Amino acid sequence: MVILISVITCILLILSILVKPNITIKKVSLGTYWLIALAGAIILIAFGFISPQEVGKGLIAKTAINPLKILVLFLSMTIQSIFLDEVGLFRYCANVALKKSNGSQLKLFIELYILVSVLTVFTSNDIIILTFTPFICYFSKEAKINPVPFLFAEFVAANTWSMTLIIGNPTNVYLASSNGITFVEYVKTMVLPTLGGGIISFLIMLLLFKKSLHDKLAQSDYVFNIKYKGLLLIGIIHLSICTILLVISSYIGIEMWAITFFFAVSLIIISTIYMKVAKIKDFSLLKCLKRAPWELVPFLISMFVFVLTFDKAGVSEKICSMLGENNTILKYGFVSFFTANLINNIPMSVLFCSIVKFLEAEKVLSAVFASIVGSNIGAFLTPIGALAGIMWLNIVKKNNVKFSFAEFVKYGFIVSIPTLFVTLVVLAGVLK
Repeated sequence: MVILISVITCILLILSILVKPNITIKKVSLGTYWLIALAGAIILIAFGFISPQEVGKGLIAKTAINPLKILVLFLSMTIQSIFLDEVGLFRYCANVALKKSNGSQLKLFIELYILVSVLTVFTSNDIIILTFTPFICYFSKEAKINPVPFLFAEFVAANTWSMTLIIGNPTNVYLASSNGITFVEYVKTMVLPTLGGGIISFLIMLLLFKKSLHDKLAQSDYVFNIKYKGLLLIGIIHLSICTILLVISSYIGIEMWAITFFFAVSLIIISTIYMKVAKIKDFSLLKCLKRAPWELVPFLISMFVFVLTFDKAGVSEKICSMLGENNTILKYGFVSFFTANLINNIPMSVLFCSIVKFLEAEKVLSAVFASIVGSNIGAFLTPIGALAGIMWLNIVKKNNVKFSFAEFVKYGFIVSIPTLFVTLVVLAGVLK
């Protein structure tokens, strides 16, 4: 019954993403995916498969798998990234890249890929995708070029280089934090695999889009300047110091969620004071907070209820037994990759976090890092692979760009499979 309820919930979740991603109630737009996940969790509790007391104990447990700490960490980093986006940092960087391309599509393609990759490493793939996608649609119309190569390159770059740091993707945060992996240990393990995956994905896309990138760009007069440089400086200082402290968090004995929460609160307080002193009235901190993905809170907690129920019913242990102990990296990497495209990468990460704990101790880290790779690269096989994919496809459609679901899967398959394989092979070398 637990498996049946879970399967039905996942099927409805996927259908909601494809058919009706949002519903509007009195001018308030709500994502249907988290409502379905929440309904599934409530059914599990209502039918007695898990008690409210067991859920409560899991939510307040002083363990690395505590979902509340993970949510605080991710949302705090996201708010800092959104703040920099609202100030205009990302649009400014994209505009500079456009101006420096000197009419060459190939040069712009390379510059955009590098820019998105670098920004993703230090912020979040979701924020970069939501910021750069509308801009790419806009400048493609202005320059009279095919936006598809640039849009797909942006999406691939954001979901490949998001593996570099633990803060790049909520799936990284959940899988790594739940298994006690420190910031430094994560970076030391994932830098080379990410580099390998990043290089191979870039080379494949160059071959895919080689013909269309030879056309010249039309001149564009679009100029974007940052209006409030003081707020920009405040945002950059906060994000920089926060990232440095995350690197040394295991040495100074402060948990990562506490560091990010402090800097998110500090950013809001200091920005508010600065805006009062500088008499800035047309910049909204409330808008930054509203843009944060608050829907992840009920969604992740609901999926956590499923995991607790799976553990209690012995489902996670059964799946672990079916996967076996051999070829852990390739097996967990590919299975997590395809599972992400069946149920989305966040539920997949929650599920795999539950599965790996039944492995032998020396196999756990290999399975966790392989699952992290699968959760990131799985995002560009199909749009279902990540919530960012659904949002990306919606933005593309709103801007009247012809990019069908089938076309996404075609390009995604060509790029993602070799990228996944190379990344996992390099990961295996690093862990040896």
